[in-house]
This record gives sequence, C-alpha cells and structure tokens, in this order.
Amino acid sequence: QVQLIEAGGGLVQAGGSLRLSCEASGGTFNHYVMGWFRQGPGQEREFVAVINWSGAGTDYAGAVKDRVGISRDNVKNTVYLQLNSLKPEDTAVYFCAAADRTYYESTAYFAETFYDFWGQGTQVTVAS
Repeated sequence: QVQLIEAGGGLVQAGGSLRLSCEASGGTFNHYVMGWFRQGPGQEREFVAVINWSGAGTDYAGAVKDRVGISRDNVKNTVYLQLNSLKPEDTAVYFCAAADRTYYESTAYFAETFYDFWGQGTQVTVAS
C-alpha cells in the first residue's frame, strides 16, 4: 500500500509561484507513474500533469501547460509540481496520485481511474 503526502500549498497573490511536493512511502517509487490533479470549489477533480517512471516523459493539461512543471526525485521518493504565474482560477485542492503500471497507452493518464493511490490533497488559494 502506497501512502502519498502532499505539502507546499498555501495562500499566494496572483502572479506568484508555489512548489508542491508529494512524498511517497510504502512502495517502490520508481515503479509508479505519478500524476497531479486539482479540484476547485464546486468543481470536479481535473487532471493537471503526469510524469513517467524515470521522469523523462511528462504531459500537462492544456489550461496550465505554460505555467506548470512536474518533476520527480526517485531517490527522495518525491514528485513535485511547480506552479507559476498563478491566477485566482487556480485555487483548488491539489492531489497527487500514483499508478502502478508497467505500460500505458497515451492519454490514459488523464482519467482518475488510471491511478491506484491518492493523497489527501493540499490547498492552494490564489488571491486577486
């Protein structure tokens, strides 16, 4: 059983930056494809970014791809999400998720069902 603990959320002014982290325990971290999702007030959870086992492959939601960066450190068992040029509409709870996959088809990772384990989330609030 993998446990995921997010950190790094908080209150930031529009235009600011945050770096979220998600530390995994209880599994072999480099066996997991890692994703970030977010859920804004009154909204459904949506895909933000994904990174493959080695970190060489990434993908982003179109709405954030110019402002977000995902990375991972397989020694520290941690995945990161860099959020830049934040906007009030980025206000959400940000979740990391882990998928135990040895293979996947392109775009399968957009779906929540692709992931096996989820963190509790970290709140990001962007003030205008």
